Amino acid sequence: MLIVQKYGGTSVANAERILCVAEHIVASYRAGNKMVVVLSAQGDTTDELIAKAQEVNPEPGKRELDMLLATGEQQAVALMALAIHRLGAPALSLNAVQVGIEATSLYGNARIKRIRPERITRALELNNIVIVAGFQGVNRYGDVTTLGRGASDTTAVALSAVLGADLCEIYSDVDGIYTADPRIVHGARKLASISYDEMLELASMGAQVLHNRAVEMAKRHRVKLVLRSAWYFDIEGTEIKEGSTMEKLLFSGLAIDRDVARVSIMGLLDRPGVAYHVFSLLATQKISVDIILQTAGSGKTKDINFTVHQADLDATLKVLETNKEAIGFDTVTFDTGMAKLSIIGAGMTTNFGVASMMFEALYECGVNISMISTSEIKITVVIDEKYADNAAVCIHEKFAQIMNE
Repeated sequence: MLIVQKYGGTSVANAERILCVAEHIVASYRAGNKMVVVLSAQGDTTDELIAKAQEVNPEPGKRELDMLLATGEQQAVALMALAIHRLGAPALSLNAVQVGIEATSLYGNARIKRIRPERITRALELNNIVIVAGFQGVNRYGDVTTLGRGASDTTAVALSAVLGADLCEIYSDVDGIYTADPRIVHGARKLASISYDEMLELASMGAQVLHNRAVEMAKRHRVKLVLRSAWYFDIEGTEIKEGSTMEKLLFSGLAIDRDVARVSIMGLLDRPGVAYHVFSLLATQKISVDIILQTAGSGKTKDINFTVHQADLDATLKVLETNKEAIGFDTVTFDTGMAKLSIIGAGMTTNFGVASMMFEALYECGVNISMISTSEIKITVVIDEKYADNAAVCIHEKFAQIMNE
């Protein structure tokens, strides 16, 4: 059996944790499995490296920053290989260049284009445990590029797909997928399984348990994916798979994204192509826009409201102000301190009144809604961030009543 395992930064934060994880890996290896292990950088290493870069340059260039950040994972895999050697098992640590993980040239948020697995395959044939640096690739110029925060998950799933792994296990400081963050909602339930689509929506809307691109890739290549605890190896985790067995649930989970800013463009000329002009300009700057709401203004004008990541707000405002005359609008306003709260569930397509239940819960706990977005398996509202935790508890309790019937 070929198993790909991924361990997050807290799982390997120090020597004690590395040795503990190494023992688990070696146990699986000695049980007769071929093992490929993907690691994140230890603990807060990535944040510490960013801080070091900013000490010498407050605005570090993205290429050099990627060169620096990639060293965190390279350090982690070498230490893990040494720990496995200490336990008497063969191990080989590899970085993205050695593995052949070819990626795009978007520094800081590159995407994997292809993987040439020959080096890993040879190492496995020689009965090595292969330890791979996550979060990184190499572009066509031979430069190291990073895949975005949390993207070691994506590295693990990509390797699983290319190698035809029987199982991909993601180990982290949570023991599975819950219907809500148990640190906020005490009645949150752990799910035995969840569909790819539901998990993708949860990951995209702020549930920081799996990288959203990892879920996309797992669905595309039908990778058997399980989220497990790196602290309690004997606890059953949550399997992400095609279709969910829990038909009775109206929703499978609730997620909060606090990294949200709302932008309002007021007094746009009401003519064809205006929206295209606005959002094409943002797209050229790699600014991702989520919820969009267009309303009638006064006279022959209209207003457009949309959300962006908080980190993209300054760039968004700069693009709009620079092109104000070409676009044709009166003013731009913005709100920070916003949050997106989403409920996700395949059961929404076959159950009536789901939206009204959510809105009733928000009304009962006195939370005002700024924007609403819906899809077949998701309802998202934009609210004031300071009410997000209370709103999550109210909504979860409302749906828990139905699930307990």
